[in-house]
Amino acid sequence: MGIPRIITSLLSRNDSKKGKLSKFASSKKIRIFSSFSKFFLTLLLNVLIFVIMAKKLLSTSCPSCGLPMQTAAMACAACGVKIEGNFSETFFDKLAPEDQNFLEQYLLAGFSIKTLEQSGSLGYAAIRSRLDRLIANYKAVKKMDAQKKAVLEQLRTEEISVAEAKEKLEKLSGD
Repeated sequence: MGIPRIITSLLSRNDSKKGKLSKFASSKKIRIFSSFSKFFLTLLLNVLIFVIMAKKLLSTSCPSCGLPMQTAAMACAACGVKIEGNFSETFFDKLAPEDQNFLEQYLLAGFSIKTLEQSGSLGYAAIRSRLDRLIANYKAVKKMDAQKKAVLEQLRTEEISVAEAKEKLEKLSGD
């Protein structure tokens, strides 16, 4: 017997003597309605959270101190499995979203400016300019990462204090 039939039979069950719903059917109906409403409310909230989070861009800076954050947890939206730990990022993950999108388009065009020019609304000069900017941004991210690692190494070897390290990292991050 399917769920809709069970609900229908419980909702339509009347006490033959009094013409009212029996106490059993009434309490069972409330429990079933309560469990279904909780299920659908939870499902709706999860879908809304997923949609909202899918549209939000992930910040790479700590909202408290402004220093770079590291990915520490991943979760499956479908089954709820969660993995925690320190995950490495590539320099491509640190690029701005528009640079990542352009790089993806360039990749899908077979790294051919001519093919990218034919498939889009940008001309050769605009594509070449964006490609040069992407390369410069990538080099800047890589250089900044090396500088941050050098500051952290100085802190580890106690060449500088925590306050000095924080100040240097903030200058590197542009805050």
